[in-house]
Amino acid sequence: MPRPLGELEDAVMTRVWQWNRPVTVREVLEDLQQERSIAYTTVMTVMDNLHQKGWVRREAEGRAYRYTAVSTRAAYSAALMNEAWSTSDNPAAALVAFFGMMSAEQREALRAAVQIVQGDDEEPPPDAESAERDQEPGR
Repeated sequence: MPRPLGELEDAVMTRVWQWNRPVTVREVLEDLQQERSIAYTTVMTVMDNLHQKGWVRREAEGRAYRYTAVSTRAAYSAALMNEAWSTSDNPAAALVAFFGMMSAEQREALRAAVQIVQGDDEEPPPDAESAERDQEPGR
């Protein structure tokens, strides 16, 4: 699994994931500037680094690039959770502790996810359908 995203990388990827379309450095810059003072070259460097690390792919458009996410935020989050869990010396205890930290809503989402993975015939809760769609390739 790749290492976790840094703060600025995460801020850039959040926009790429949320917009779910090819984006330019200028678009990301303008959105980031609503929250902080940041230079075009800084955003360009971060997006180039994300490309080099395999987080985004890019296509030339004139003299600029349009960047698209390679995977979903859900897949990134799952990889982080899996990495943390797999490094535990007692994975079962780590899972019990993790589940104990969950809200009722999160536990319901977990139940729905288990049903999806197991292929149960029961109809999943409405939020489970969107979770399942987020796991589809190209999402």
